[in-house]
Amino acid sequence: MKYFDFAATCPLDHEAAEVYLKAATAYYGNTSSLHDTGSQANDLLENCRNEMAQLLGVQKEGIYFTSGGSESNFLAIQSLLSSSLKAGKHIITSMAEHSSISNTLIKLIEEQQYEATVIPLNSAGHIDLEQVKNAVRKDTVLISIQHGNSEIGTLQPIEDIGRLCAENQILIHSDCVHTFGKTDIKQVAQAVDSLSISGHKFYGPKGAGAVYIHPRLNWKGYYPGAAHEKGFRPGTVNVPAIAAMTVAAQKAYKYLNEHHSLYLCQREAFLQALEPIKKNCIVYGSDAIAQLPSTIGMRIKGIEGQLIMLECNRYGFAISTGSACQTGMQFSSKTMKALGITGKSAKEFIRISFGWETTVNDAQLLAQSIVKIVQDILQS
Repeated sequence: MKYFDFAATCPLDHEAAEVYLKAATAYYGNTSSLHDTGSQANDLLENCRNEMAQLLGVQKEGIYFTSGGSESNFLAIQSLLSSSLKAGKHIITSMAEHSSISNTLIKLIEEQQYEATVIPLNSAGHIDLEQVKNAVRKDTVLISIQHGNSEIGTLQPIEDIGRLCAENQILIHSDCVHTFGKTDIKQVAQAVDSLSISGHKFYGPKGAGAVYIHPRLNWKGYYPGAAHEKGFRPGTVNVPAIAAMTVAAQKAYKYLNEHHSLYLCQREAFLQALEPIKKNCIVYGSDAIAQLPSTIGMRIKGIEGQLIMLECNRYGFAISTGSACQTGMQFSSKTMKALGITGKSAKEFIRISFGWETTVNDAQLLAQSIVKIVQDILQS
């Protein structure tokens, strides 16, 4: 099976796996314990915190480790709202946010009387800064916009939105789960009040993630009596997973430019091989400057995405029909809705995402298989 669903999850890097095993067997102490075994585990944890802060270009005091992206998004939003710069209950977000963001906002609306303005994507898959400006109200306290779309790979103007927030005393959170490890997000980290990442998206282990919250904010913990991560979350800290995630992050950044060039070649080869069915294909987010080349979101007109996915699987290729958090549910892609695409057209969506080990030949073979699948379906 050739794997083309790296946007959903990545295999664990071998070096990261070795670190996980070593940490689990040699640094197994509880970081809150005062004995030497606990202190050794805590020293390793703090070293990881320092390393992650350096990769992000932020203060280590703002790094908090979590169980992954969903928890990171939830706790980041709760923490920012507990430290709002002004009174108000209005939040701005996008239609394409991950469910951990949108569901958190639904909870806030239903239980705490918050209001939310939800902004669509433009035809290129980007957030229109003017729409964000027009949505700002006197009582706007938070803007939450993802940095990179996990279904079509478009990058959003977080730095511009961050400047808008600073001018209006609005806090800003950005879900960077899809972009950390694929592009340098240091400038994004400087522009936001919080951001989230998840280890398994860049060859780290599942069950490990992190939040950055600007140290200037005096946030309050969401969970009463939480003792770990300075009260940010409860539960014994997963030091082995954090250590493995840190190694994976260092490796991702070390080869950032090399992998980016590889993804560009894979993308070009894949799209060129689709030439025989080009008139049937719609590819979203083709702006090379504001686009992650490793993610291709597309539709094949008149053919349901799930059928293409199942046929690819039969041919030995693993692709997806969108975010893994939505697969299997009877819902259209959030990104398609955000682009104004609904009904049968929205269900035509498929996603191809490349990884470090994907070859250009693999990308060509997948595209050739899709061409054959489409031609067979259209002729039947």
